[in-house]
Amino acid sequence: MPSAAIPAWNAQGLIPPVDVIDPVSADRSPYVVTLTDLILRFDTSADRRNILRGFLDYRAALHAAGLTSGFQWLNGSFVEDIENSTRNRPPGDVDVVTFYQLPAGVTQNDILTRVPDLFDHDLVETTYHVDAYTCQLNASGERLVIRSAYWYSVWAHQRDTLLWKGFLQVDLAPGQDALAGQLFTVPGGTP
Repeated sequence: MPSAAIPAWNAQGLIPPVDVIDPVSADRSPYVVTLTDLILRFDTSADRRNILRGFLDYRAALHAAGLTSGFQWLNGSFVEDIENSTRNRPPGDVDVVTFYQLPAGVTQNDILTRVPDLFDHDLVETTYHVDAYTCQLNASGERLVIRSAYWYSVWAHQRDTLLWKGFLQVDLAPGQDALAGQLFTVPGGTP
């Protein structure tokens, strides 16, 4: 699926869930974007940069565990204009669901035994600033449909206002990570 530009925030500081000009078009949430687009759009403060760095580190840990095929949905206050909206605060993390394919010959139990910390929600959130959830793409079709419908229904609106909102999708493959990581600069101008 080709990537798209990240839509501008609407008046409520949210990514619109659909194209308001053509609401039944395929141009809708989740918007498939590149990691570079993600960094360029959301690297706007030290807090956001810290979250983005953690997200890239989390992806590196998933890749090191052999999880390189699939995609990730990103949402939460991180993809909202939370600093300038009614909340007036920085985001604390990024919400991520990783939909992944197990490598050939590897079972879910193999992965859980080898890298249990990657599936420890609280540890991942503390370590990487990622509110992380996972969904195995190799699972049964019925389970995959149920989990996808669940996440879409939870993420298609704000929890407290019930306003409709969109979210983003990035490829899980590591091909874009090095370039995305190079986009960061730290004080002193070094990547």
